[in-house]
Amino acid sequence: MMMPRIGFGYDVHGFADDRELWLGGIKIDHEKGLLGHSDADVLIHAICDALLGAAALGDIGKHFPDTSSDFKNIDSKILLTHTIKLISQKGYVPGNVDVTIALQRPKIAPHIEAMRKTLAGIMKMDVDAVSIKATTTEKLGFEGREEGVSAYAIVMIFPV
Repeated sequence: MMMPRIGFGYDVHGFADDRELWLGGIKIDHEKGLLGHSDADVLIHAICDALLGAAALGDIGKHFPDTSSDFKNIDSKILLTHTIKLISQKGYVPGNVDVTIALQRPKIAPHIEAMRKTLAGIMKMDVDAVSIKATTTEKLGFEGREEGVSAYAIVMIFPV
């Protein structure tokens, strides 16, 4: 008998010049973007890892290796779409997602509703099942020094 499962994900990317800032599937106006093989959407990457972990399917690097040119500069929304297909093939659907993103700047509050709607659409969930919170680290650590961004995600998946 298949049971509901919980998954946890974490990701981090450093800031870089001459990159766009993508968080939660939306472009955010900021003087720097995040460095990564893909678009470096740290929030989506944490969600993908949480979903894959809940379904015991490994991690994002296993499915979307940064050594593959197929994923160079790819939109992370595509990675999330594929992740949803992977857990679906194993007989699961996402129930809810809770994410915390840690960064000093830019302020995320004005963008949270757009992120929630974007992510809910990709994951075919009610917006109410997607929670996104942001925190500064009170200028402590690499996030507080504005060197990068980290994201933590927890998900619940249910058998179909």
